[in-house]
Amino acid sequence: MENQKNTIFEFGIQPLDSIMEKMELKNTDLVRASDENITHKMVKKARSGRRLTTKVKQKIVNAINIVRDQRGLKQFGRKKLFNY
Repeated sequence: MENQKNTIFEFGIQPLDSIMEKMELKNTDLVRASDENITHKMVKKARSGRRLTTKVKQKIVNAINIVRDQRGLKQFGRKKLFNY
């Protein structure tokens, strides 16, 4: 039963993780760039595939798009960063 509960909340490494690695971003970079209230723990959970609320996912998307805007790159949508 315990193992079944874990699979409901864990989706594996998310596309966000590889995108952040390609952009050479650390969790701290997103936290600092965000004008919303996000934490290192939120970013860590987002990268590792823990289930997040829609609101938290949107905050992560907004933060990475701020960084992309600063670099003159195209913005991402939620579906590009998360596979659940």
